[in-house]
Parts: sequence; C-alpha cells; structure tokens
Amino acid sequence: MRVARLYDFGDIRIEHSAIPEVGPEDILVRTKACGICSGDIMPWYIKRKAPLVLGHEPVGVVAETGLAVRDFKVGDRVFVHHHAPCLKCAACRRGEYVQCATWRASKITPGGMAEYFLVGATNQCDTLKLPEGATDTDGVLIEPAACVVKSLRRSGLRPGESILVIGLGIMGMMHVKLARHSGAATIIGADLFEQRIKRALQLGADFGIAVAGDNLAEQVRQITRGALADVVIVGPGTEKALTSGIAAAGKGATVVQFTATPPDEEMLIRPHDLYFNETRLVPSYSCGPDDTREALELVRGGVLSAKELVTHEFPLGRILEAYEQAQKPESLKVVVTFNREPDGENQPEKAD
Repeated sequence: MRVARLYDFGDIRIEHSAIPEVGPEDILVRTKACGICSGDIMPWYIKRKAPLVLGHEPVGVVAETGLAVRDFKVGDRVFVHHHAPCLKCAACRRGEYVQCATWRASKITPGGMAEYFLVGATNQCDTLKLPEGATDTDGVLIEPAACVVKSLRRSGLRPGESILVIGLGIMGMMHVKLARHSGAATIIGADLFEQRIKRALQLGADFGIAVAGDNLAEQVRQITRGALADVVIVGPGTEKALTSGIAAAGKGATVVQFTATPPDEEMLIRPHDLYFNETRLVPSYSCGPDDTREALELVRGGVLSAKELVTHEFPLGRILEAYEQAQKPESLKVVVTFNREPDGENQPEKAD
C-alpha cells in the first residue's frame, strides 16, 4: 500500500509499505479520505514528530475484522479517532480524556495518510459509524469539529453572550458556526486576511476585524459598546495572539487558548488585572469520545458540512501540493482523497 511519510517540514514522500496484519481484536480500514490538520502545518509542532506517516482525521470502510470483533463488520463506513482513552482512570472519570495515559499512547497504524490503517481495540471505543447521508469529506470534519465542541464547552459560552474568534482558518470558522448554533448574540471574527473575514461573515459572524498592529481590543470595545467580549477564542499559537485575546476580554470573561505555543515561548501576564477582572484563561487541547459523538450529530444534522468548509481536495499522489495549499490564506479545509487511481492521473480539485 502507499503511505505519505513526513521526514521534515516540507519533505513528504509517497512510499510503499506492507498492509498491517489484523489481530483478533483489530479492524483494518481502507482509507477513503483524510483531512490535513492545522497542527500539521505548524513547522515546530510537526517536525519534532518526524519521521511518521501523517494523518489523524481519517474516514474509511472496514475491510477486515479480527475474530473477536463484534461491534464492526466489513463494509461499515467509519470515522476513527487516532487517540482513545481507557475510560477507567482518574482523568477519565473527571472527563479529562486527553490527560489519560492510554489516550496519549494510543494510535492508529501507521496513520491516516495511508491506503489502509489498523484500529486496535482501544481506539475502537472512539470509532464511529457514519450516517448514510454523510459524505466521506463530511466525516473528515468530525475530529476537528470535536476539538471545537470541547473548546466552546470549556469556554462556558451561554446563549446571548458575545464571542470573539481570533484566527479564521478552518478551526476559527467552525467556532463561528458552532457559536451561532449555540445561541451567541454577537460573534466577532478577527484575522489578518480580508478574504477570511468575508467568509466568516458569510458563515455567521456579525462583525469582522482586520487585525493591524495593536488595534484589536479597541475595535472590539467599539463593537461591544465598551463591554469587550464575554468569550475569546485564541486560535493562533503565539504569545502575541494570547496577549491580544486577554486585552479584548471583558470583565468575568473566559479566554480559551486553542492552539499550543512553541515550548520555549513565554508571555507576561498582569495577575492584578486577571484577578480584579476575574478573567479565566483556559486551555483546550484536542478532544475525547463525548466530543466526537457530539460532532457526529452536528454533521448528521447539517450544522457542519463539507460543502461549506472543505475548499480543496487532492489525491494521495499529490499530497505535497495538498500541504502547500493548506498553508495558503484562501484555504479552509484541505482533504486528501483515496480513490485508488494511479499516482499523477488526478488533478487537484476545488471543492464545490
């Protein structure tokens, strides 16, 4: 089978690898589509994982099952989460699934950017059958959408509140969509690029801010008549973005750090201001089984759809172009498809 293996940022090679052998408790999935994650286009984040087979947003069809498997059968269309918890430890009992040692150790083999991948018994607890009306590219949205579901839950966003979303890539756009679905009264999107701001307004934002210099907090103040935002989602993983997000947060607000910063990055915080404004700074990392199930229902109900959010599709043989496209501001979700045609015969397509 063909796999896409990362050796360095920008160095992705199509290689041939043996199809994984299926054990008694395993299922083998033939990949149909896999999304490119926002984290996979952050150089510092992905380089430290190399070499590896990319991809952790896969959708496919069960091709083979082990003798002990009872919940899945050949032909089932499935989404598979690349991490799954034990559901028994103290972290799991608190619902903090990403802090579970099993969650962090679990994986799919070799990865989602492969023609086939193996799903062990642990990961089958977060393997979901796709509804009949959902396309493969709809299914690819489940994992990123689940991360947004968790982010908004941790933010405490309530109907009637205002929310500022900083960074309007695919994850920011999903925050806009789901904030509207959750009943937010005022949704403000902020980004460096005008075309993304325009798209956010089409997807449900009430206001768009083109960030230039240090003007963000003042523009939010004007929009909210001095109150600033009740919830701030900080998409970019930088100290500057986090500092701007805190400055744009109103009294009693929650600021969500949605993306990791480089490990050596530091920031200055005025504890005095956090204390008297009662500003909550809350991280939100990845997602768990409860979040993926809620995301599946959002896809099933049409709240989130590939038609609105997937902008480009590439065949596996053109994966390097796919990753280059994912870094461009006009792209939202870029998906790699597996249609089993020879390399080079398919041209990249812009999604409808």
